[in-house]
Amino acid sequence: MRVCLLLAISCILHAQDAPSDFVSVPKADAPQLAPQGTYAVGVRTLDLVHSGQVDVLNFDKDTGKAPLYDRPLKVEVWYPATLAPGQEQRVIYPSAMPGVVPRTSGPKGFEFPGKAARDAAPLKGQQFPLVIVSHGYPGSRYFLTYLTENLASKGYIVAAIDHTDSVFGEVRGFASTLLNRSSDQLFVLSSIQKMAKSNDSFLSSLVQENNAAIVGYSMGGYGALISAGAGISENSLLNKLVPGGYLADWNRENSKYKSLARDGLKAIVAIAPWGEQPPFNAWDNEGLANIHLPTLFIAGDHDDVAGYEAGPKRAMQLAVNSDRCLLVYENARHNTGGNPPPAGLALDYAGLQSFDEPVWRKDRIAAINQHFITAFLDLNLKGDQTRRAFLHVPMPHSNDGKWQAPPNTPDTGTFSKGDDFWPGFQRRWALGLEMSCYAPGEAAKP
Repeated sequence: MRVCLLLAISCILHAQDAPSDFVSVPKADAPQLAPQGTYAVGVRTLDLVHSGQVDVLNFDKDTGKAPLYDRPLKVEVWYPATLAPGQEQRVIYPSAMPGVVPRTSGPKGFEFPGKAARDAAPLKGQQFPLVIVSHGYPGSRYFLTYLTENLASKGYIVAAIDHTDSVFGEVRGFASTLLNRSSDQLFVLSSIQKMAKSNDSFLSSLVQENNAAIVGYSMGGYGALISAGAGISENSLLNKLVPGGYLADWNRENSKYKSLARDGLKAIVAIAPWGEQPPFNAWDNEGLANIHLPTLFIAGDHDDVAGYEAGPKRAMQLAVNSDRCLLVYENARHNTGGNPPPAGLALDYAGLQSFDEPVWRKDRIAAINQHFITAFLDLNLKGDQTRRAFLHVPMPHSNDGKWQAPPNTPDTGTFSKGDDFWPGFQRRWALGLEMSCYAPGEAAKP
């Protein structure tokens, strides 16, 4: 009898401790704002077409021009939902294997589970802020599901883009990404806003008007900074990488760029944003000073793709008219934005490099991102002033925090209130991070 009881207790404890197979559900060591919210989540796929775009990959050297084409964009939308009786929040997402060069051996793709109900009925009677999510080069609309599902469960409409020519398994010339990244973001933002006003759309009356943010990782961060107002410098090397001078439309000096509508864009998150690092130098001082939106930068201080000191950190420092914060993962490289490696998938070295980090646990990065991005969006899109303290931490280096507790006090997983320790973090777990925030007009420290 005693053995059976112990086995039963063991099974119960094992079930409680069993990790979720959903990347949007963080582990017990996650900061306070990382866990999912109270809304059930639905997911649907949209096929959008951005007509009359420059087909730069078919640039004709003889004429010096490129034809126009209708640019297809597949978009995945997560939203607060009402589940039918017996309907489960479980969906399977497909993905090609990461990498710019097509794989000649091993699996060409994989699947992984998500915590959302395919085509579930949208929750009616409420409206929610809109978040556009933009992957890197390459990536996919499913590459940040740890964040897209998580934010939808907290009361956001989240639309993630498959950027044509930048998608795993379908990568084409880099000039297309340079030219189209911000344009894709702003077009999808505008399209979702229009759908919310149509009685024929599942998004009808679901999206708050003029209350949106863009979250971009790597090339998505490049696009987000441009979408927020940072026009490309006419002296940037990027202008030479796009034939025909077509990138000049996105130069800050261009009147066409200055007249672009941004459809209620209120804030951006730039995770490991690519572009400012030499030799590309996408933006000059005036270009970055043209960002007036609240901005959260996230970067690894050993990023060997987008740089750090001369990349994201410099971009943050020069965005002097933005209410901005910079979260830094010490000893992290570039993979601070995407999903953790899929469970059960045997990855070779090249595949692992597309997901993982040399020093950090990738699920830990995902949880910290969930925490800080939630705080940032809740503050700037929902007006929740209680979230400011989670960003404006009491000391810039998390390692300098002191947990105030008598000696030998049991560690129960309580979250810090932020007096002498980063708020929202558990004892011993605020480690290896830096945070600095600056008001508009305030010069950043070197």
